[in-house]
Amino acid sequence: MAEAKKKIVFMGTPEFAATILEAVSLWDGGQIVGVYTQPDKPAGRGRKVKCSPVKELALQKGLPLFQPQNFKSVEEVEKLAKLQPDFLVVAAYGLILPRVVLDIPKIAPLNVHASLLPRYRGAAPIQRAILQGEKVTGITIMLMEEGLDSGPIVLQRAMAIDINDTAKTLHDDLAKLGAELIVEALEKMSAGKITPLPQPEHLATYAPKLSKEEGLVDFNRPAWEVHNQIRGLFPWPGAYFYFTKADGRQIKVDLFPGQIGEKVEDSLVPGSIQFKENKIAFACKDNFYLVEKLKPANGKLMEATAFYCGFLSKCLENEQR
Repeated sequence: MAEAKKKIVFMGTPEFAATILEAVSLWDGGQIVGVYTQPDKPAGRGRKVKCSPVKELALQKGLPLFQPQNFKSVEEVEKLAKLQPDFLVVAAYGLILPRVVLDIPKIAPLNVHASLLPRYRGAAPIQRAILQGEKVTGITIMLMEEGLDSGPIVLQRAMAIDINDTAKTLHDDLAKLGAELIVEALEKMSAGKITPLPQPEHLATYAPKLSKEEGLVDFNRPAWEVHNQIRGLFPWPGAYFYFTKADGRQIKVDLFPGQIGEKVEDSLVPGSIQFKENKIAFACKDNFYLVEKLKPANGKLMEATAFYCGFLSKCLENEQR
């Protein structure tokens, strides 16, 4: 007689979670009996109400969908308990789960976290790892408890961070790795083949939420730090600088990831801008930082040559007079 499929309740909201949900839904050993995601919210410039990527996928697959504001009411907790899950699988859900919820699954509440815990606990582990210039990150599957990403480790796998990885590319790669690892964790836990290990608390670091203010670039720093900042904040909240136009007005300009260039001459002030190799070159503390794409506030994305012709050449002409 075939073994009964494990009942799974999935909880998640953004793209990262949708990638995990896809993998869990295809696992032969399980059956998704409920999908929880955050309520629909206004998004974009038009502030139109938009459903989450997890909701879109759940609707496509015809999975039972739930969108509570929270689990403070007895009714919401009871609704979840009636699904009788063997596992909770949580990935970037965006809600704190109380103990009464974590106690519901028969086998375990599992979380997919995009770092090598206990490093980078918190809301922005992918971006913070790049901002700090890390060369390695990974995925951790952990047992959930009430602390912030502090539960025992079930499985963990490392992944290299390329020098040109952005938060977007690393996000996508980690989502794929997380999808593989959660299925492996579900299989091994179902078979009783895993003994979770406690996290070494003395090694814990944190990854707080990002703010738009963190995007302002300080070119007085080494070029590699500038590179880490720009790629770590791409695509959101984005890195930027303030450009003074020929008429003296300042505009905010968004920066896209570029590359580290040659050494800067000693006489050049950090923050100075030149046009080199068809790229906009920013003088940093040590080297130039070369950018191919920029976006002025309220304007369109521009190639470096277009930005030079439209903004920079006029300023340089004024300086030379």
